Amino acid sequence: MLRSVFRCLRTNPVAGQRSMSQSSLAGKVAIVTASTDGIGLAAAQALGKRGAHVVVSSRRQANVDKAVALLQSQNIQVTGTTCNVGDGKDREKLVQMTLEKCGGVDILVSNAAVNPFFGNIMDSTEDVWDKILSVNVKSAFLMTKLVAPHMAKRGGGNVVFVSSVAGYQPMQALGPYSVSKTALLGLTRALAPELAQSNIRVNCVAPGVIKTRFSSALWQNEDIMDEFKKQLSIKRIGEPEEIGGVIAFLCSEEASYITGETITVTGGMSCRL
Repeated sequence: MLRSVFRCLRTNPVAGQRSMSQSSLAGKVAIVTASTDGIGLAAAQALGKRGAHVVVSSRRQANVDKAVALLQSQNIQVTGTTCNVGDGKDREKLVQMTLEKCGGVDILVSNAAVNPFFGNIMDSTEDVWDKILSVNVKSAFLMTKLVAPHMAKRGGGNVVFVSSVAGYQPMQALGPYSVSKTALLGLTRALAPELAQSNIRVNCVAPGVIKTRFSSALWQNEDIMDEFKKQLSIKRIGEPEEIGGVIAFLCSEEASYITGETITVTGGMSCRL
């Protein structure tokens, strides 16, 4: 029996390469925005553990320093800098620094998001909408526009947007935020065919409720979580690492025929057909 299995692996090496190699992203450079904690940090860890040089950023230098120290302790190649992705000069500085220190860019994980409003959507103001759409949607596109020419020079690349299950099923009291996450689903589909011409794949991840500081108002409320878990097949909230692994997969050769797609990582929440 074992001999036949080994013969199969020799004649069909792909069968023995189903799991992602720890060096599957060796030589790649990955920019991950808002990457000093939560999903962003988990994405940086997942990409770095597979061999990528990760560029992490946050608005606060102290957070950057802490994330860089953690990743270095895990033997991950990392460069860090401050960046407010809502600021055009900061976006340009982030990309330029990456080019100067790492020689290019192959992967963009657009994770930065804000939510300054909680309440009835009809009570939201113009300032709230401007802030949310500027950071959550516009900056995601403009970062992609900045890095795409540099990816093309290296023969292609990968862009991954971090959306949310709220993009499919708007969450009560999070109306404007939910709309911004729906926009990322459309941005993924709009960019994919254009950038495919440069061998750049564009995909999206839509997490459910994940145990991060950003979503703590949800998972720390027992009443909300008890109600939420009724919608789940897996009766628990997700961990950031479970999103980071999906992001790393989408940036790997194992996903080389996937573009324009959104993967929902929700514990089985029924958010679409």
